[in-house]
Amino acid sequence: MNGEIRILLVDDHTLFRESLGRSLEAKPSFRIAGSCASAAEALRVLNREKIDIVLLDYDLGDGQGSSLVEEVKRHFKGPVLVVTAGMSDTDTVQAFISGCSGIFLKHNPLAKLYEAISKVMGGETWLDPSVVKPLVRGAAAKSSHPQSQPISAREHSVLKAILEGLTTKEIARQLGVSENSVKWITHQLFKKTGVRKRSQLVRVALEKQLFVTRAEL
Repeated sequence: MNGEIRILLVDDHTLFRESLGRSLEAKPSFRIAGSCASAAEALRVLNREKIDIVLLDYDLGDGQGSSLVEEVKRHFKGPVLVVTAGMSDTDTVQAFISGCSGIFLKHNPLAKLYEAISKVMGGETWLDPSVVKPLVRGAAAKSSHPQSQPISAREHSVLKAILEGLTTKEIARQLGVSENSVKWITHQLFKKTGVRKRSQLVRVALEKQLFVTRAEL
């Protein structure tokens, strides 16, 4: 990605926020254009600064984190990457419904955060595999009726791999099929869900819980 990425950090833990800011600015392609601890501060920064991406702690101390994604998206067209110690399955789904581009867990190494920022800036979705697994288990436990356009077992496997952030090449290798097969299956998923991009597919999958097939129930 060319050019400097201007980042707004929103986290109520000052030590973490300042430490993360220094670490990010050590990378020439990143610049911290704003750093704040509350929803109100974040919106003021967005109104006065040019921001490319927001890194947001979902659980702010003022209790506004859960509604901030939606509020930010009303004022900001760029990606919002949630950076959190952990979230419930319900909050994860709600964050995507509200418009976040990814969820990054704080226990991951800094290099992974660089990768996550790069991906969401490129229009992709970032969802930590450890977040995906409980969502899949929860959907399997709650699913009691078929989807209007049920997905096949193979489509289900590809969808889970997409949710885990794997590339087409990685999915093909994991499933033992050709890359063209993965592309065709992904296209079928696009048609069934009415979307055009992977990021949209992830959001629809989370909203509608398209994780299980009849064969697995």
